Amino acid sequence: MAGEPYDTTRVFTVPNILSFIRLAGVPVMLWLLLVREADIWVVVVLAVGGATDWLDGYLARTWHQRSRLGQVLDPLADRLYILATLIGLAFREIVPWWLVVLLAARDLVMATTIWPALRRRGFASLPVHFLGKAATFALLYAFPLVLLGNGEGPWATAARIVGWACVIWGAALYWWSGLLYLGQGAEVVRRFPVEKGKPAAFADADADNR
Repeated sequence: MAGEPYDTTRVFTVPNILSFIRLAGVPVMLWLLLVREADIWVVVVLAVGGATDWLDGYLARTWHQRSRLGQVLDPLADRLYILATLIGLAFREIVPWWLVVLLAARDLVMATTIWPALRRRGFASLPVHFLGKAATFALLYAFPLVLLGNGEGPWATAARIVGWACVIWGAALYWWSGLLYLGQGAEVVRRFPVEKGKPAAFADADADNR
């Protein structure tokens, strides 16, 4: 399995700084959602987070600033935004808690099965799959619509309908991509067994199929 090549080992690249900004936006978004209940500003923060999610990847590729740290920060920010927004909306009783459990279970399965096995073999992460990005996109744009749909009037009704449609599609794609990642991880485990008593060789990111 070929990993994405890394262009730099620098920490403070423009894409990484954008990822750090996205991460800093998570507690701000929760404060606005739960303490201030400033729903419009929550939507703004989520929209900025979604825009920078696309922008950091685009800049990393076009400016040749792909890094190992960036490959970890980007999906980490996605997961935190999804879980934090879900939990906040559940506390506000806008979404049911079973939806939180459904989406969190996918990440829990990944975190307790395939990710530890990858780390033991020196892999920082798996190559991002299109379905994973599509699921993240759908969910990050569904939550603001669901939040806006919590109001009254025809616009709120329309936002609620479109938002929940995106939630359903996003949740399905989220689990589908998770199963694909589990399959990719299982292939790595099969091809790179860790011999007892020997440390796993570190996976060079720009080696083709190792």
